[in-house]
Amino acid sequence: MGYVAIKGSQEAVERAEKLFRLLRSMKTQPVSVEQIKEQFFLLIDRLMSEAGLYAPDMTALALKQCAGDTFEATLLLRAFRNTLERIGYSEPIKTESMRVIRRISAIFKDIPGGQILGPILDYSIRLLDFDLKETPQELMAELLSFSKPVPENVPDALKPLLEEGLLEPKDESEELLDITREPVSFPAKRGQVLQSLARGETGGMLLLAYSNVRGYGDVHPAVGELRVGYAKVVHGGRVLGEVKLTEAKLVLKVKKSEGKAYFSVGYGLCFGHNEVKAISMAILDGAIKEGGSMPSQDQEFVLYHIDSVDSMGFVQHFKMPHYVTFLSDLSLLRSMRNV
Repeated sequence: MGYVAIKGSQEAVERAEKLFRLLRSMKTQPVSVEQIKEQFFLLIDRLMSEAGLYAPDMTALALKQCAGDTFEATLLLRAFRNTLERIGYSEPIKTESMRVIRRISAIFKDIPGGQILGPILDYSIRLLDFDLKETPQELMAELLSFSKPVPENVPDALKPLLEEGLLEPKDESEELLDITREPVSFPAKRGQVLQSLARGETGGMLLLAYSNVRGYGDVHPAVGELRVGYAKVVHGGRVLGEVKLTEAKLVLKVKKSEGKAYFSVGYGLCFGHNEVKAISMAILDGAIKEGGSMPSQDQEFVLYHIDSVDSMGFVQHFKMPHYVTFLSDLSLLRSMRNV
């Protein structure tokens, strides 16, 4: 592509940025970073996952800085993450030992540890709640009534099927590669695919997953287990803290290999409480493993188009000066008309 180096207009650029900052802060009661973090927790969780950075305070700050533009906030967080020192790698997290705040299965009614609905709006009537225009103080007292111990070490709901040999066997021989250190090349290993999906943009992943289950693919998922909770981060034998995670394990379709039939499995895991993303990730994991001619089954197509920073950046760049390329096209068009 041909671009033109722009000189001058520095004052106009600075005034444009200043105008944006003024519009952001001109309200009589500016929202604080703490309020954004506490009250828009689902949005915070979604952006932390897409940025690949577990930092609620920094995420709330990024949202405030860009006035709620989620794509810009993700870009700010990715840029901030790249400035951080790499200390090392934590030990693998075992999700069975996480402190569970929500855990359900759509294929078994009775599961070891029981179904835990947790904080969710799935079963609510979708009507605007005009009472939210005010914030009654009695809500805090009502919240305290929900204070109960959070269960730990909740067993995997699919473990009986795995022990019976009815689930796709795990492949633990694959070399694990860090996509933040080594660029992804195609065909990518499953670990690289899962890492890329884990920080993919929720809406883009939902679109591709939905296209697959509607017929542009061959995945028919059933939620074997969906859990949300807090998992310990351990490094060097020491617990550094906890991260909130959403994990989805989907039972997909019956397959046969070496004379044995079993269910294939799709897996999704992401930062925060984001069930749509975790389920979409598991669908795409299964679709990519299955392969086929549809976009959602092509790992290169999926991984190149779900990253919000890449896609937003490319679309945004069209606003930059393209004087040379357009004048070339314009000259060509005029010459064609004059023939």
